[in-house]
Amino acid sequence: MKMELLQPFINSADAVLAQTLRCATTVGDVTMEEETYRRKGLAALVLIRGELEGRIILDIEARTAAKAASFLAGEEVAESADLVRETVCELANMLIGNAVTSLNDQGFHFKVSPPEIHTAEEGLGANAETDALVMSFETPYGVAYLNLAIRKNTRRRSERSNAVHLPV
Repeated sequence: MKMELLQPFINSADAVLAQTLRCATTVGDVTMEEETYRRKGLAALVLIRGELEGRIILDIEARTAAKAASFLAGEEVAESADLVRETVCELANMLIGNAVTSLNDQGFHFKVSPPEIHTAEEGLGANAETDALVMSFETPYGVAYLNLAIRKNTRRRSERSNAVHLPV
């Protein structure tokens, strides 16, 4: 996995979380995972297909997501509220939007699926071609995790358009 592909997502996650939670973030643990990902809180999944392919999971502790929802709504929001899950997807959308702009400026062409709630306790392991980088962003309100499994697609464009795509 090349850092040039990951850095836009890392920078964007840091900026989006800091802005939404109105606080500084600190990068905590950074690991390369070969094992199946275990969700830690409320998670949103985004798939990428094209010259780049893979997936991004933004996984936020429930209390942290509730605080973000509260800041965005302008009033306290309970951890169990639907708005909290919607907020996690919106944060993933903001994160992806910023990163995609940067990668498009570098000349990469790919499609991004809309964020969807990732509810499985386990799932979405890395594969033989792509390890997953997992990093935590610590805030005064709790922790958010960013799980990135992205690689350059080596198939030619004509082969990509004819290929059957399986989840990464």
